[in-house]
Amino acid sequence: MKTVANAGSSKKHLTLFGFFAITASMVMTVYEYPTFASSGFSLVFFLILAGVLWFLPVAMSSAEMATVKGWDTGGVYTWSGNMLGEKWGFANIFFQWFQITVGFVTMIYFILGALSYVLHWDALNSNPAIKFIGVLVIFWALTFSQFKGTKLTAKISKIGFVFGIMIPAIVLFALAIGFFTTGGKSLVPLDAKALIPDFSKLNTLVVFVSFILAYAGIEASATHANEMKNVKKDYPLAIIILVILAIVLNTIGGTSIAAVVPESQLGLSTGVIQGFEGLVHHFGTGMDWIVSVIAILIAVGVIAEVSAWVVGPSWGMLEAGKNGLLPKKLSETNKHGVPTKFLLLQGVIVTIWAAVLTFGGGGSNVSFFTAISLTVIIYIVGYIIFFLAYIKLARKHSDLPRAFEISKKKPVKLLMAIVGLIMSVFALVISFVPPSQLTGADASTQYLTILIISFIVVIFIPFIIYHFMRKKNPLPPGMKMPPVVDTDAQQAAPNQAATTAAQATGTTSNASAPAGDAKGTTPKK
Repeated sequence: MKTVANAGSSKKHLTLFGFFAITASMVMTVYEYPTFASSGFSLVFFLILAGVLWFLPVAMSSAEMATVKGWDTGGVYTWSGNMLGEKWGFANIFFQWFQITVGFVTMIYFILGALSYVLHWDALNSNPAIKFIGVLVIFWALTFSQFKGTKLTAKISKIGFVFGIMIPAIVLFALAIGFFTTGGKSLVPLDAKALIPDFSKLNTLVVFVSFILAYAGIEASATHANEMKNVKKDYPLAIIILVILAIVLNTIGGTSIAAVVPESQLGLSTGVIQGFEGLVHHFGTGMDWIVSVIAILIAVGVIAEVSAWVVGPSWGMLEAGKNGLLPKKLSETNKHGVPTKFLLLQGVIVTIWAAVLTFGGGGSNVSFFTAISLTVIIYIVGYIIFFLAYIKLARKHSDLPRAFEISKKKPVKLLMAIVGLIMSVFALVISFVPPSQLTGADASTQYLTILIISFIVVIFIPFIIYHFMRKKNPLPPGMKMPPVVDTDAQQAAPNQAATTAAQATGTTSNASAPAGDAKGTTPKK
């Protein structure tokens, strides 16, 4: 079997736009616009604040760590593992992977909502049994489509980004301009006073967390960096463009929907379509076909996002598995370097989540909101580990060669990372506040009890797995992290590298499993 490192790095097939499309598909999502719109014009303040204080630190720290020599495979597993110890790296990638198993279901809900509108088939979005089947058909079809490698993923992402994100955003922007220039009146005030939210209210702080998490995911695409044709130049450039474009498009999209859809009628899964309806109807009747076309395009964009996430965190988990932290069967890959057995396991877990969320997802259902909140706080814990790893890199390992640096000045690096860390801790604390949909003291108490117990259990899972897998596949004495993969050396001497990796982890493989010289690239702990 081929290993992912070999399969990915030996074929530098991703262009700047290809990588940008995969990353944008994971971060820039049109279906988030209704969430932004629910905050009125203050969404602009939230987007800029979250973008500058959280999204930018995550993006820049990812860019620097992904371009450290030999750190271009494994994503957060490699980054955090080399800085904080392998068990923390494994916990980081586990948390990143765990949260998306629920995220898949909520993303596909939007696809079903769009298709329900286009097909005039309400049951697709309201009947639990039909909705559950719809989730499974879409998810499993996208999972099997990934078995041919990331070349196909990049193609799907390019199509999804252009047709599912850019075109709907441009059309929405054009309709909004036409709406206001032809006498349209916004339903929300669009003045300086409405721009600043009231931070004295707890609900405002809870809403702010949703804006932070709307930017989440940019670090997951870094696992594809080793497949880029010019990673040193193109990776940082793609990230910087993405930060600017995400803030601009989210601002335009959210404001446009808030202007035409009453907050009391705004649906979080259908709000985008409602927004297009409101804008189109301003220009007259008989134009609903435009809304149907846009609904299909947005669904295509979300399909591309699901496609990108199916394989994103899986590469990092595979890197951990290759180092002996997963059962050998789960670490095997097909001829395209794809961990098919791991993706099948992921599919089973997503199927279970789909059943829990679809059949238990009533408006006041505690289990539904607990499941959603659990994935949020687990993901945030992953970001806390991520920032701690970067802070150690910035403080103690300026000697490690890297293609991109946030700044040559250490205080600048630390300031950006500490700001991101503070925002992450803030988001973690606020995420334990019971959602407003849960009414009554009993429901809130039950929610907090289940959430806290579940949180503690899930937090320990990766450390338990790590303990038993390292007991079975121990590292050599004194080694806290397997040798870092050197993508330059691996192409020159793949067989020798495979032997090195096998000796280091105590595992064997019949493929070239590249690993570089740890000296000079893996810092001492």
